[in-house]
Amino acid sequence: MRKPRHVSPDERALWDEIAKRTVPLDPQMPDEKPALIPAQKIVKPPKDPIPDFKIGAHAFEPRSHDVLAPIGQRLSAAPVQMDYKSYSKMTKGKIKPEARIDLHGMTMAQAHPALVSFILNAQTSGKRLLLVITGKGKDRDDGGPIPVRHGVLRHQVPQWLALPPLRSEILQVTPAHIRHGGQGAYYVYLRRIR
Repeated sequence: MRKPRHVSPDERALWDEIAKRTVPLDPQMPDEKPALIPAQKIVKPPKDPIPDFKIGAHAFEPRSHDVLAPIGQRLSAAPVQMDYKSYSKMTKGKIKPEARIDLHGMTMAQAHPALVSFILNAQTSGKRLLLVITGKGKDRDDGGPIPVRHGVLRHQVPQWLALPPLRSEILQVTPAHIRHGGQGAYYVYLRRIR
């Protein structure tokens, strides 16, 4: 603790002059010096006790760092553009797809033109419900600071379907039912030719 500084007589006279000119904030207060209040000990609230760990329990819940919702959730949340009864049957896997394309093992450079020609050919032949199989993708996450998505084609195909020339031909895109491939495939419902 530091020693109090010595106050010179000039400083004391100046302080007394200033103290005479001041007006008290509350005139009801007595003019005596306030008594020193002893310092109270600050009591911190107790921390939450660490929960007991049981063998076999998860040490922590993994958190997703994705800002964007998974592709399946985004497609399922999209507004229904087709007849709701047909949409319901389609998502339950009760309608059999009329044509299918399997993009397994293709690179993006191979898959994009194959998908475009497949959908345009199916449109001209009058087909309505198509199955596009992309596969779920391999787990390539190496534990680095930036998470890596599963399945390049699985994430890229819906974007290709939303671009011209396919956008004007497609009425609805939704994840396939488990009997037609589940998360590794999409139903593509085409517009009727007029």
